[in-house]
Amino acid sequence: MSDKPYFPKRAVVTSGMPYGDKHLHFGHIGGCFVHADIYARFLRDRIGKENVIFVSGTDCYGAGPEVKYKAATENGFNGTIQDFVEGNHIAQKNTLEKYNISLDIFGASALYKGGELQKALSAQLFEQWYSNGYLRLEEVEQFYDDKNQQILNGRQVEGRCPIAKCKSNTAYADECELGHQYSPRELIAPKIASTGETPSLKAVKNWYFDLERFNSALKDRQNLLATEGISRKILMTNVADFLKDPTILIKTDDFASLKQAILEIEKAENIENFETQLDEEKQSATLTFAKLKDRENACEILRKYNIRFRTGTTLVPFRLSGNVKWGISVPEKDGVADQTFWVWPESLWIPIAFVQEHLAKLAENGENNWEKWWFDKESRVYQFIGEDNIYFYAVAEMGIFMALNQIAGREIQSCLPVTIPNRHLFYGTRKASSSGAIKPPSADELLEHYTVEQLRMHFAHMALHSNSVSFNPKAVLQEEGFDATLAEGNLLTNVYNRLVRSCFYTLQKYFDGKLPTAITAETRQNANKMIDDYEMSMYKFEFAKIIDMLDAYLRDANKIWAANSKDETLLNETLANAFHVVRVSAVLLHPFAPEGTERVREFLAVDERLWDWQFIREDLSFFMDDNHKFKFLEPKVDFFHKRW
Repeated sequence: MSDKPYFPKRAVVTSGMPYGDKHLHFGHIGGCFVHADIYARFLRDRIGKENVIFVSGTDCYGAGPEVKYKAATENGFNGTIQDFVEGNHIAQKNTLEKYNISLDIFGASALYKGGELQKALSAQLFEQWYSNGYLRLEEVEQFYDDKNQQILNGRQVEGRCPIAKCKSNTAYADECELGHQYSPRELIAPKIASTGETPSLKAVKNWYFDLERFNSALKDRQNLLATEGISRKILMTNVADFLKDPTILIKTDDFASLKQAILEIEKAENIENFETQLDEEKQSATLTFAKLKDRENACEILRKYNIRFRTGTTLVPFRLSGNVKWGISVPEKDGVADQTFWVWPESLWIPIAFVQEHLAKLAENGENNWEKWWFDKESRVYQFIGEDNIYFYAVAEMGIFMALNQIAGREIQSCLPVTIPNRHLFYGTRKASSSGAIKPPSADELLEHYTVEQLRMHFAHMALHSNSVSFNPKAVLQEEGFDATLAEGNLLTNVYNRLVRSCFYTLQKYFDGKLPTAITAETRQNANKMIDDYEMSMYKFEFAKIIDMLDAYLRDANKIWAANSKDETLLNETLANAFHVVRVSAVLLHPFAPEGTERVREFLAVDERLWDWQFIREDLSFFMDDNHKFKFLEPKVDFFHKRW
């Protein structure tokens, strides 16, 4: 890893998109949106706000909204599915605004201008992949509701994941919560989500992206990320798991039949080669294949012998199409019509449509070229997601974008998005999920008990880059004792607030509002080291570490103030040093606590160049002329507020 951080000329920041079937719970905000917003705000300060686009939106389509819409109509909702989704979208947008999530576009994949652009973009990308041979049409089995005569997709069917050692709590028709892909026939104990009945299987044709074709390129990317050294461990581990050779894992009491099946596999003409590891003592076997097709053929032989097995994680063709009515139409090809895009692949490129939507608004002022932002060596796309979605963003998306790079003649590995996954955010001991047994508090409900900046600081300090973390808001739970939710906010409301107030009141009382300018070399050196360490930590997306560094920096400044501010011979120097700490800390805290730090800038009475990193090492006097006047601070005024 380079000892100097790299930041691009242009950047797109995206945040994982909530489904259109619900309002936002605290996990959406604390597990993803706050982190993406902090980075977007930092990049605006670091490389210029005109060079950053921050987008997200409501993921409108798919079986999930269909299921929830049906339930809503049974409970009295009177409107179309589009009305249902739009109501949730508006509620999501309002909540994000309350949390100061500074999106340039919060769109919706089925609504407004962004929805129109998404339909056109989906058709365009499909045509490009089809024309260049990256797609294949396969007849596969899908679940079918015989009673209602309906093909079932996604969350319309629930069961247990068939992939060996999978730790997901829930599996759906052909993929589990962790992104493992499998055929519907392999799903364990499938049930129709709405009725609890067992579905049948029906042969249908679907389009698949040939993801296995990019196995080597994906492995090259893993090596590149390892060399770069900033990708999170959970991402590197999960992606490596998907890049393993195809395997079958077997444990059986009928070892004789297993041996007979393996002999038949060895003689099969449609299986080129494989390795076998047998353990007679444990009556288990592991079969490893060079190609996915060989494994599929071996599975058919094992089924003939009634041998139960599990398959290991590997690359499989990535399904693009499905049969749900609520979706974007797939172009008719090879006699196959009336299909819609499966929601997962379609959601991977919807941020591009949102960037197109934003650029369209600016078209009169500049070039409307989304590829300049998305696939250019001077640009980077930063995608903040939850760990459950690593497969889709860091494996499947990389493959489909690699194909686009090949089509356009670009270097295949350059200009691919940077994926930043966060670990799970628990409510007590359970993962925050609106579909779970214990419902987490809504994001809006939390604001009845805490301020936005208290929550932003707490969520940012959770170190979700390395560990799943429990959220225990005692004010919501109505529990006694210390509320850890307030701990990081105290850095603002107590430590920093106290230093800023002390500086202003001392300036007004003893210096007639005129700032002393004599900053010591030690103060400047400490500030510059803080800036350097902060910048490197931002480069590595280490927000918790940044808060810890700022905590130590500001507490040290308060100790120096307490020790020296009562000494008249040191007061001039002490005040000048303290204002420099206030000035630097305001910039470094700006992405985390934009409201309070903007209030600091207001009373400093300086312009927005204060946030610009090309001036980050300048003294406060750099922003002031001879006639400068600070805004007068009345008694008992706080820059950062508590709820009560």
